[in-house]
Amino acid sequence: MNEYEHSEGVPSTAAILGHPIHPIMVGFPIAFLSGALLSDLAYLFLRDPFWAQASLWLVAAGVVSGLLAAVFGLTDFVTIRRARHATGWIHLVGNLLAVLLSLGNWIMRIEDPQEGVLPLGLVLSAIVAGILLVTGWMGGELAFRYKVGVIGTERRGDDPKTAAGQRPPS
Repeated sequence: MNEYEHSEGVPSTAAILGHPIHPIMVGFPIAFLSGALLSDLAYLFLRDPFWAQASLWLVAAGVVSGLLAAVFGLTDFVTIRRARHATGWIHLVGNLLAVLLSLGNWIMRIEDPQEGVLPLGLVLSAIVAGILLVTGWMGGELAFRYKVGVIGTERRGDDPKTAAGQRPPS
C-alpha cells in the first residue's frame, strides 16, 4: 500500500467518545470569518455603521474560535503521522496565516470599526476567505482521502466506545 491508499482510518487523538473535536470546532471560525467578509461588503454598499460593528465582532469571534479549533487540530497533527505531509502542512500553515491576518484585521478595527473596513479590512477579509477555501479543501482531503480522524471501516456499526479503541463491557 502506498501513502495515498488508506483503507483504514486513523482515529483522532483529540476526540470525545471517538468523535474528533477539530472538525466540530472549525465550523465556527469559518462561519464567523466568512460572515465578516459579507458584513464588510454590506458596509461597502450600504455605509450603515451596523455592518462595520458586526464585522468587528465577527472577526473577533473568528480569531478566538479559530485559536480554539487550532488546539485540537494541532494535537492531531502532532500525534498522527499520516497528517504530516504536504496536505497537512498546507492546512496547518494556511489556517495559522488566516488567524494571524484576522488578528491584525481585528486590531485594526478596534478603535474605529467603520474606518477599519475600507479598504484594508475588506481586502484582509477577502484574503482570509480565500485562504479558508483552500485550507477547508485540504482538511477535507485529510479526512476523506487520508482518513485522518476517521474510525476504521472495520469498526462501522460497532458501539462508539469500542470504535474509539476502548474495550467492550464484559
